[in-house]
Amino acid sequence: MDLLSPSFGLIFWMAVIFLLTLLILRKFAWRPILKLLSEREQGIADSLETAERVKAEMAQMKYEHEEILKEAKTERSQILKEAKEAKDQMINEAKEQAKVEAKKIIDDARVAINNQKMAALTDVKNQVGNLAVEVAEKILRNQLSEEKAQQDYVKKLIDEIELN
Repeated sequence: MDLLSPSFGLIFWMAVIFLLTLLILRKFAWRPILKLLSEREQGIADSLETAERVKAEMAQMKYEHEEILKEAKTERSQILKEAKEAKDQMINEAKEQAKVEAKKIIDDARVAINNQKMAALTDVKNQVGNLAVEVAEKILRNQLSEEKAQQDYVKKLIDEIELN
């Protein structure tokens, strides 16, 4: 039963040992423990600060990324628009050039047709003239086969020349 009701000596020595342990712990353990705790607290605070700074940088990078993406989309739209305009312009120029070339070909064909037409008409006139001369020659030969008819015809020509 001594343990249930301790004596004054036991309490005294327990108090002394407790105080000595407390002083030894205070001198050798608590300062390093408190120092480690404050270093840990400072490390956690630094980590939180770094995390906040990284979070802010990430937000800034995300914003910049979105801006770059928006600019790229705008630039892509502009390039596509310019490409479409260039395509339309090239098509229109090709159409205009084709029209000009077609008109030139048609005009050249008309000139060639007119030249061939004039050549054909000239050829036909020459052939008609030759035929007329041949027919007239044959008629005159037939009519002027007699000597008296030839003399009358010559007199008639002389009279016409004198009148002119």
